[in-house]
Amino acid sequence: MAHKDHADVYRVVHDLFSKIPFNQLLGLEIEDMSDEHARLRFAMRDDLVGNYTRNILHGGVISATLDVTSGLMAFVGVAKRIRSGSLAEKMERFSRLGTIDMRVDYLRPGAGEYFVASARVIRSGNRIAVIYAELHNDSDELVASSTCTYLVG
Repeated sequence: MAHKDHADVYRVVHDLFSKIPFNQLLGLEIEDMSDEHARLRFAMRDDLVGNYTRNILHGGVISATLDVTSGLMAFVGVAKRIRSGSLAEKMERFSRLGTIDMRVDYLRPGAGEYFVASARVIRSGNRIAVIYAELHNDSDELVASSTCTYLVG
């Protein structure tokens, strides 16, 4: 559950997240977001297939989903550090967040009817946040994992 001190920020992020065209394109939906983790879900669709002979998820969809999920957690790290200031000030700081490095390990083919990505903060500092994320299929098999670094300040 979101910390009550920044519940307003979580509401705004949920709203903004659902309006981002790329998130809509991938069909990403926030299942859960808290101070400890973020979890997104999306359904397999024909237009997300990268290997049509095996009907498996495209690697770009996997990496983009891990990046989006990790980005949510980088935001959480920023929100936890900002205890004062208006919602507008918090959102301005969030708008400067950006991926500066990302490593993805593709561990098995992305086969399934739906996928769940989860992320947690490894470290969140004044300028840099490091996030670990995983993507699981509908059988809870680990499809891929990532470590992402974000500029947050």
